[in-house]
Amino acid sequence: MTILSTFAIIISIIMPKTNGLIFDASKIENCTLRIAYQIYENNLDRDSIYLAGIAHNGVIYAKKIKAYLEDISNLTVHLIQLKVDKKNPLSAISSSHDLSELSNQSVVVVDDVLNTGSTLMYAVKYLLDVPLAQLNTAVLVNRNHKKYPIKADFKGLSLSTSLNEHIEVLFSGEVGVYLS
Repeated sequence: MTILSTFAIIISIIMPKTNGLIFDASKIENCTLRIAYQIYENNLDRDSIYLAGIAHNGVIYAKKIKAYLEDISNLTVHLIQLKVDKKNPLSAISSSHDLSELSNQSVVVVDDVLNTGSTLMYAVKYLLDVPLAQLNTAVLVNRNHKKYPIKADFKGLSLSTSLNEHIEVLFSGEVGVYLS
């Protein structure tokens, strides 16, 4: 490693990430509140709802939605963690709860970014082993590069980006949505 590349790594660690910032923390919060209202409106006839966050950022985002739902509604909100190998979504998917709990329940699968749709598609497929009352999807960012016929029912931001660009969502440190 050269001195110049070492210096670049150190600078990238200590300098705040402002280059490529699309959404700051306040915009993320505004979108999350709007999504929570949309989910609530879609579940007015229900007493409870399950948010199935896809590990890792999907779970963090689901927790944010859950907090808003508990503030604005009388819904009992349950949080489930789904572990999907995003590099190999055909591998086994696991859940923090027994799927039988979801029988005849309203479920929203939550992730931070909808890129090709494969992660959401396999998560939805996994959940369809149980008879659900309703199944929706929620994402903070929809990339519009889907390879699979799945859509985000609730989304914070839709972006038409090139396939070479990358979206990164940070929920700690320099909170924001970044395009690189």
